[in-house]
Amino acid sequence: MRYYTIEVNGKERVAASADGRELFILSRFADMNDLIAQGGICEIPGDAPRTGEDVKILSPIPRPKQDVICLGINYAAHAVEADRFSSEAFGGERPYPIFFSKRVNYSQGPEAGIPSYRGLVDSLDYECELGVIIGRDARNVKREDVQDYIFGYTIVNDVSARNLQTRHKQWYFGKSLDGFTPMGPCIVSADAIAFPPALGISCLVNGETRQDSNTRNLIADIPEIISMLSEGMTLQAGTIIATGTPAGVGMGLTPPTFLNEGDVVECRIEGIGSLRNIVC
Repeated sequence: MRYYTIEVNGKERVAASADGRELFILSRFADMNDLIAQGGICEIPGDAPRTGEDVKILSPIPRPKQDVICLGINYAAHAVEADRFSSEAFGGERPYPIFFSKRVNYSQGPEAGIPSYRGLVDSLDYECELGVIIGRDARNVKREDVQDYIFGYTIVNDVSARNLQTRHKQWYFGKSLDGFTPMGPCIVSADAIAFPPALGISCLVNGETRQDSNTRNLIADIPEIISMLSEGMTLQAGTIIATGTPAGVGMGLTPPTFLNEGDVVECRIEGIGSLRNIVC
């Protein structure tokens, strides 16, 4: 099943689709967080599908209940390029996963703008990531039980201001500016993707492939991430975990190549779809 948040005649609605083309509104759910808490649906409703110009696809979770939990330096090749860009900020040994949070007032969806923050940000960067959506409150989850707590998967662009990220010696501010969490186009239910996910992941800028890898290359895999986090905190239903980005980000290129106004960034993950945004 594929779950969407859409806007119809100025009103946000939750919808489901079996094929990503015909969208069926799920009127009994207040929003996506409500749908997740209730476990989703088993069958597409019999109502007529909504298609056409009056339907706008938004982020599947426009207003997350909590900060997005992110993994840093979670692909080996990305670790190499990050260290090359700034060994002070990104170098050193990492015996344990790097966790940080990303403040999200509002997550924009496909085709929405990514603000460039002229005068504040001089090194705007993209990071295509697999997002994991927790389906029920998770605490002290064993590795072998992690799959039972996953509602589904989406695409997250962990947009980053590298000058702010490295200047403050921690990553929160440089990751959390308004508009820095595009997400979508949908949530694909966990039962539609083999576990653990081994999905092609890529990012294109103005049609040029910059990132090209597979989620099987995660250093800390999804069972490790969720079991470790849930040892000391409750991951509420609807929690979003961005699992890290592969090599090919702007700061990793030679020379570093950051985003400019008008650039088109397209994040793709096999089996989920495409998240396309324009820098404004």
